[in-house]
Amino acid sequence: MENCIEVKNITRTYPQFSLKNVTFSVPCGSVVGFIGENGAGKSTTIRAILGLLKKGEGSITVLGENADELSPATKEKIGVVFDGLSFPENLTVKQLDKVMGGIYKTWDSDRFFGYMAKFELPLGKTFKSFSRGMVMRLSIAAALSHDTQLLILDEPTSGLDPVMRSEILDIFLEFMQDESHSILISTHITSDLEHIADYICFIHKGEIMFTEERNEMMERHRILKCTDEQLNSIDKADIIGVRRGRFQNEVLTTNAHKYPDIPADAPTIEEIMVFYVKE
Repeated sequence: MENCIEVKNITRTYPQFSLKNVTFSVPCGSVVGFIGENGAGKSTTIRAILGLLKKGEGSITVLGENADELSPATKEKIGVVFDGLSFPENLTVKQLDKVMGGIYKTWDSDRFFGYMAKFELPLGKTFKSFSRGMVMRLSIAAALSHDTQLLILDEPTSGLDPVMRSEILDIFLEFMQDESHSILISTHITSDLEHIADYICFIHKGEIMFTEERNEMMERHRILKCTDEQLNSIDKADIIGVRRGRFQNEVLTTNAHKYPDIPADAPTIEEIMVFYVKE
């Protein structure tokens, strides 16, 4: 199996939003960062991958099976983290352990409580008293405490302080030490992806703009720092986006080599995304 997730020509239409022929894949043994502005379609796509939306055009396979008809054995291999509390708010950690042990044959209580200690989460308090950061730590621990082969993460580091975010990223990297493991991670914190992502998939207004190996994407894009006169000399076909300044303009391009006299800087993932969506 080459790809653990294959999304082909997915189209979904809603009153104020559409997914338009969304196609991308998550190669086995890789981390794919899924980026896009608010409302671009990231969460909707993830819900489609998990079989939580009505069937529409296109096809999705997860670990070699149709996403709408996953076998119990395959579901055991998928760990999911949503942006928010996914468990009943009146439960405690101890109660959740019992519930999850009844759902997953491969549930590992020792591993789960190990994460609870690492994340310093209280065992007896109900989840409704948890902060956003505590909820995310709980969800990540639960996703990693069974026989997980594929992690599907929707804003997993949202609400976490920089120290805890770093710890969580280290846990994901540790998870990826097994070459059979894969991660699809949707996040607004694109700096996280510069540490862990192998590929970047960029969605904008329901359409995939590109899916590319991260290092190649970073190498291909450059930000030209130019005067108004230099800006006027740049072929419009080479301009992805422009940010005008009082004294200097910035132009995102993949053809910086054509303009050797204009200084060029390497962009961040966030800068690439912002230039693409800038109207």
